[in-house]
Amino acid sequence: MLRVMTWNIRTGGRDRDGTDRLDRVVRVVTAQRPDVLALQELRGFDRGGLLADLAGRLGMAPHLARSCFGQPVAVLVRPSLRVLSAGPVRRPFHHAAARVAVATQAGPLTVFSTHLNPYSGGRRRMEADWLAAALRRSGGPLALLAGDLNTLDPTVDHTARLAGLPALYQRRHLRRDGRTVDTRAVSRLLDAGLVDLWPRSGGAEPDGLTVPTRHGGAEFAAMRLDYLLATPAVAALSRGVRVVRDGDADRASDHYPVVAELALTAG
Repeated sequence: MLRVMTWNIRTGGRDRDGTDRLDRVVRVVTAQRPDVLALQELRGFDRGGLLADLAGRLGMAPHLARSCFGQPVAVLVRPSLRVLSAGPVRRPFHHAAARVAVATQAGPLTVFSTHLNPYSGGRRRMEADWLAAALRRSGGPLALLAGDLNTLDPTVDHTARLAGLPALYQRRHLRRDGRTVDTRAVSRLLDAGLVDLWPRSGGAEPDGLTVPTRHGGAEFAAMRLDYLLATPAVAALSRGVRVVRDGDADRASDHYPVVAELALTAG
């Protein structure tokens, strides 16, 4: 069984007041022991050896995508998996997108880690189109898009939740008319043939909410912003999806991590 985890660790696991949350991040990841780990908001991890240090503590190999405007993202891989190729998705994302292909017994599995624009639904839609094209170019039936998509679930009514947010934060999730909830980025990816793995969680948590946590998140209502979207071949191999809550996960970030179990073995 292969375990994939995605997590936005908020500003590189460190706060502006000097609080360092990386020990908590390490404890959460170590407890979950993912084979492939998609991380977002790696502020400062593109310099100073921070990524190599974190990867060493986790016993994983890192593959970073730098950002021109926002924060880097990465895919980390456990040594038991053979990496076939890796690199950034070369488009002007607000943050970034990283791609890693690993060998499995069923063929290459390509995992993308991304973090879509937090402020503009139109930009998120454009970034989703770039990702859909990158997934098509990955060239195989086994692919998984993981990350903070900053987009609400198109299958859920969000009116009541958004009503409780200050107008500044509501606007991030509304179309230009100021009334219609903007779910276009996720909708574009689903229309491109990807499958949302959360409904395969078994229904223990119907909404799969990933923000906010006890650490913070004033810009959030109770929302699902973090996704695992898979090609149909990967979705058929899904054996469980869950949001990791409680303990260190409550205060390690303003997002909770999401973990999926896939019926795949290293190749």
